[in-house]
This record gives sequence, C-alpha cells and structure tokens, in this order.
Amino acid sequence: MLDMKFIRENPDLVKENIRKKFKDNKLPLVDEVIELDAKKREINTRANELRANRNKISKEIGGLMAKGLREEAEAKKQLVSQQAAELAELEQQEAELAKELTDRMMKIPNIIDPSVPIGKSDEDNVEVQRYGEAAEATFEIPYHTDIMAKFNGIDKAAAGKVAGEGFYYLMGDIARLHSAVLSYARDFMIDKGFTYCIPPFMIRSNVVTGVMSFEEMDAMMYKIEGEDLYLIGTSEHSMIGKFIDTFTAEAELPLTLTSYSPCFRKEKGAHGIEERGIYRIHQFEKQEMIVICKPEESMDWFNKMWSYSVELFRSLDIPVRTLECCSGDLADLKVKSYDVEAWSPKQGKYFEVCSCSNLGDAQARRLGIRVKGADGSKYLAHTLNNTVVAPPRMLIAFLENNLQFDGEKYSVRIPEALRPYMGGKEVIEEK
Repeated sequence: MLDMKFIRENPDLVKENIRKKFKDNKLPLVDEVIELDAKKREINTRANELRANRNKISKEIGGLMAKGLREEAEAKKQLVSQQAAELAELEQQEAELAKELTDRMMKIPNIIDPSVPIGKSDEDNVEVQRYGEAAEATFEIPYHTDIMAKFNGIDKAAAGKVAGEGFYYLMGDIARLHSAVLSYARDFMIDKGFTYCIPPFMIRSNVVTGVMSFEEMDAMMYKIEGEDLYLIGTSEHSMIGKFIDTFTAEAELPLTLTSYSPCFRKEKGAHGIEERGIYRIHQFEKQEMIVICKPEESMDWFNKMWSYSVELFRSLDIPVRTLECCSGDLADLKVKSYDVEAWSPKQGKYFEVCSCSNLGDAQARRLGIRVKGADGSKYLAHTLNNTVVAPPRMLIAFLENNLQFDGEKYSVRIPEALRPYMGGKEVIEEK
C-alpha cells in the first residue's frame, strides 16, 4: 500500500506505474482515493473544530454556573448537545470514508523499481544468468512420480481416497530424501547467519491482508470455517506478521530469519506435463527466508537472498538459472522479483523452484512494522522474502538431475552435501 501523501502529490506517477503493470482497470482508483481523501480531510477538519469548540464551551459553562447565570449556561449546554449530534454523525462518516479509502488504496500497485523490465506476463520475464551445465540425459528419464514409484516412494491413489486430488503419500527413501533436503536447507541458512524459526501455521485476516493482495488471497488461501483464521500459503506470511505493530531499534537491523512450515494452497492446474504428478498440490513443505531491514539496504539483501538459493541448488548438483520478473508478472505489493528455475532433463527446460521478492515498505505500512532511528526518527522498514527450498518441486529437480541408470536398474546419487542427512548413503537404489 502506498502512502496517501505520495499519491496526492504524485498522481501521474502512480498512474504511469499502473500502466507499466498493464492494469489499466485500476487507473480510476487513483482519482477515487484522492477524492475520498479530500472528503475525509474536510470532515476531519470540521470534526476537530467541533471538538475544540466543545472543550471551549464546557469551560464557559463552568464559568457561567459559578456566576449563577443558569439560563446562559443552559443555552450553552443546548449548543453542546446540538454540536455533539453533528460530531457523532461526522465521526461515523469519517470511519466509513476511512474504510472505503483503505480498501481502494490496498488495490493500487506498489511502485516498481526502475530496473524492472516492462512486459505483460511471465512470457516477458528476462533471463539474467545460468549456473551449471544443463546437460541432456543419456537415457530416457521417467516422469518424476514414476521415478518415485520405482523406489516405492509415492502413493497418490491412497492419498486420493483419503484427501482427494492434489495430495500424496511419500514413503521410504523418497520420504527420507524429502526430509533430508529440508534439514540441509535449514542448516544452510543457519550457516548464513539466519535465525531458525517454526511459526504458527494459521494467521488472522488482518495479517493476511497485510502481507498479500486481495487477488492473491482469493486465489491461494484456505479459510477456517467459523474462525478468523486462514491456513498459511507460505511461512513468509506468519513470519512477517510476527512484527505487526512493532518498533525495532535501527541498531538491531537487519532481522534475518529462516522458517520451516507446511503450506496450504488452492493451486490451479497447469498445462501439459505439469497437470500431472506433484508439481501443483494443495499441501507441501517449505524452508523460507525473510529479511526486515533499512530501506537503503533492501536491494543489497535482495541480491544476497536469491544468490543463496542458487548456491544451495548448485551444492546439490542441480543446474539453475535466474529470471527477472517483468512488470506485468509482479504481484501488486512487489517492487522487484527474481525467480530461480531448476533444469528439468525430462522436459528439456527450466521450471520455477524459488521466488525472491523485495516488497519495499508495502507490507510494513499495512502491518505497522516500524524502525526507531538512532536520531529519534521513526520510519517504515523494508521487507523481503525468498524460498530456500520447497519440496516436492525441489525434489523433482533433485531426482531428475541425480538419477542414474545402468541398463537394468535405476538409482539416485546423493551429493556429498546431503549425505550426512541421509545416514551417510551415497546412493539409493531401485526396489
């Protein structure tokens, strides 16, 4: 959410930003919020006059009563009653306008960074760099669920009976591999200086609307019936929410945390090969990283964070590339975003496994995440988030890139970095 003063003083800039995001349907919002803000300020001015007048008249009544001038005092009391009724009406109008104003302001996109490429959709995202050799397989690589099945590692049929489509059972070495990747990612981030955290897996509506746009909320979140609670779609939501309505001393920044959680999403089906298997599911687990920092440090942290994902995937011998998201592919709260994509030998293409985002002060403004400067100043923090790993997608990339075939049986090579989390195993073999 943008600052109202900024919108008031820069309406053309805000409109141009909306055009860059190809969301022309939101252009009327700018004039609407300026008009609502003017009405609200006008009402607030009159309400303040009435409040000041009430205090003044109250003192006058006391003086008149002390002098025994009861008639004059009663007349003043009558005036206070009339103005009190007007004030009550104004306060109600003020509250209604404030809500209407906030609702519209929360739909206006954040100002994107000047470096963001302009484009309509993810098809216009720009490749930044590749890391590792995306080699073609020397043998036919099975579909990822077929790989897992060869190790007795997955049961989607049983999960379908228990929970429906979009769920699965992982078992044996595949389940252990899944947990090993998460544990390795946790320790990888701890070694980078991040504090490990396990957050609440449900959050209240005020936190949901503080961390994401309405469009994302409707598309992603599961609501708990009869409760003001939502299942988290990512631990970033409850991790950022941890700092709602807080002041942090400038000297304590940056706050760097890495969190584990299950994630629950109303995933929409993709096309082609990604319709099947476990690319898009309703429940998965993830290791996340978040940073809360000073505004002038947020871009440096942005670049550190996506580079950590690249480093982790390369340590597991998975080729990756970074893509910069274009303006039309940025969610409304985001200032800048990179996707890290892993190479799929099966598909012969890269697919998204991590997403790193700088949200500027948008979440901080919505949630009241503020900083106390050494000079006594107070300002909004900047917030950032990035996926460390999110099995099962990361697991798909891992299995495809470390799969081996000797002509008869399949096996999966365990990279050295992961072996301590797999009981020292160097390979897992087909059952």
